[in-house]
Amino acid sequence: MSILTTLFNTLHNTAPFSKIKNEDYLPAFIEGIALAKAEIDAIVQNEALPTFENTIEALDYSGYILDRISSIFFNLNSAETNDEIQKIAQEVSPLLSDFSNDITLNAALFAKVKAVYDQKASLNLNPEQTTLLDKKYKSFSRNGANLSEDKKAKLREIDKELSKTSLKFVENALAETQAFQMHLTNKDDLAGLPEGTIEAARSLAQSQKKEGWIFTLDYPSYIPFVTYAKNRELRKKMAIASGAKGFQNNEFDNQQNVLKIAKLRFDRAQLLGYATHAHFVLEERMAQSPEKVLSFSNDLLAKAKPAALKEFAELTAFAKELDGIEQLEKWDGAYYSEKLKQKLFDLDDEKLKPYFQLEKVLEGAFITAEKLFGLHFEATKAIDKYHEEVATYEVKDDSNKLVAIFYADFFPRKGKRNGAWMTSYKAQYVKDGSNERPHISIVCNFTKPTETKPSLLTFNEVTTLFHEFGHALHGILANTTYPSLSGTSVFWDFVELPSQIMENWCYEPEALSLFAHHYQTGEMIPMDLVEKIKESASFQEGMATMRQLSFGLLDMGWHGQDPSNITDIKAFETEQFAATQLYPEVAENAMSTAFSHIFQGGYSSGYYSYKWAEVLDADAFEYFKEKGIFNKEVANKFKDNILSKGGTEPPMELYKRFRGQEPKPDALLRRAGLI
Repeated sequence: MSILTTLFNTLHNTAPFSKIKNEDYLPAFIEGIALAKAEIDAIVQNEALPTFENTIEALDYSGYILDRISSIFFNLNSAETNDEIQKIAQEVSPLLSDFSNDITLNAALFAKVKAVYDQKASLNLNPEQTTLLDKKYKSFSRNGANLSEDKKAKLREIDKELSKTSLKFVENALAETQAFQMHLTNKDDLAGLPEGTIEAARSLAQSQKKEGWIFTLDYPSYIPFVTYAKNRELRKKMAIASGAKGFQNNEFDNQQNVLKIAKLRFDRAQLLGYATHAHFVLEERMAQSPEKVLSFSNDLLAKAKPAALKEFAELTAFAKELDGIEQLEKWDGAYYSEKLKQKLFDLDDEKLKPYFQLEKVLEGAFITAEKLFGLHFEATKAIDKYHEEVATYEVKDDSNKLVAIFYADFFPRKGKRNGAWMTSYKAQYVKDGSNERPHISIVCNFTKPTETKPSLLTFNEVTTLFHEFGHALHGILANTTYPSLSGTSVFWDFVELPSQIMENWCYEPEALSLFAHHYQTGEMIPMDLVEKIKESASFQEGMATMRQLSFGLLDMGWHGQDPSNITDIKAFETEQFAATQLYPEVAENAMSTAFSHIFQGGYSSGYYSYKWAEVLDADAFEYFKEKGIFNKEVANKFKDNILSKGGTEPPMELYKRFRGQEPKPDALLRRAGLI
């Protein structure tokens, strides 16, 4: 038996990262698949009549070891990858795809599931059991169990091809991010850049034994550069490099991968009897249909567009007045927006950053969770980790009982993909009377501490941390019986509610007073700055809303129709962006070729859900505001009906139980200053 397929002999059964070698993974996956198959065989060969317990429950608890190996391996492939791990991923993905199909296309197993499903009305199940039964039945019917043998074989081919192509897509996007560096040696080229950004670029150059400064496409380097660099040509160079990822006709080109993924998804949906991939996906979402998503998106677009056009005209006039710019380009947007924001609100990220030391902001998130939900985060060195920069915590409740294990990984490095995300190493569930507690992680890419400064966050990074921490709370407070319904295992357009609602606390003086203290003097952030943060929250909200909607509409463009006739990605994107375009098109750039959210990260036909969840979060936070942002009664209702319930019941039912009514978009429009 491999180290990965036994019960880990560690504190709280946490992953023994330091003892796992890359060569352990492939044999462990093979063994894990064999063990999971044996569990499935036992269900199929059981001669007793199929019951909820011996079929549906048994199926949900099966594959535990394989799930743990997968979560460890694929989480590391995102946060700490290398060539060897990527190679193993390419070998393992088809095996997992095959195994998944072995289950969903297993006729004898489906017959047992169907036998239980057909007697659903007489089984006297509770709401969670009813949801599990529906979900298990659909996991077969929606994945080909009712297909003829030849169509099942075709489905297997499609799934195998999809898993390999998606992996290739993300590897290419990462390779393109890492392949670009802008090496500057002239100090004049740094004009406008924050001191911390310059220091980080200097230290990167030194680590490569080079003079000067090196800037990359990693967010902590890229975002400050295009926001503050005075040199327009260099901003252009960076912006074009970022927008050209996967679109350069080189070995990392993703154009064919994008077309292939879209076509395979469409073919798969058609095989299963759905009009398009979006119809297939949205059947299992709150939105339910592409028509409803488009109606929701276009309705919001109609409200945001007049504001966006007005804001863009103001920005254009401002850039012309300031620097004589006749035509605003994409590489000008962040730069002049920041300048205009400074002028209107006298608010500058660089002024704010000293008040947002990473450790203090994290502590603020912890205190917020303590005040709302009675959670206590205790740092520990007794838990193994995959990189020295990872921090580990035991999360306990008021009676000192373990609630979860929490990992936090904050800085960019080679082998870690861009962006920020929450993930899990072990799910929460109840079995044999024992409530197994979850192991949850958040991964971000914030500016590293330097020789002279700790890690200081922009306000945007503060909200990012609270956002991911909201997802983490959804995992940490999970309290369901079955692993597949636990934590963030909810409809995709509901999953962003716990994360997005947490961002609201970042704008409240009462919450800011907990963590926004100057890293040198300890002085609390001045209230006039807090007021400016609040005032500026809806700055250019029309443009921001339109941008977000444009991504969702592009997603629906790829997945809500037959993509067979799309041959030119650039031309297709131009058409999709027509209703939301503000800046002139950049010929060298495409979005889809590095749009990992929809081509690898699970958001296909689901990008709209960010905006959908904003409607929920604005409406939910108004309830907190009415009663007090740390009101225990509201917090308990949120914990008991949303955070702990996972996917055990329809999300709208859970939401109404918390709020007493369905959400209304008015709260979002009010918050955004659009009404």
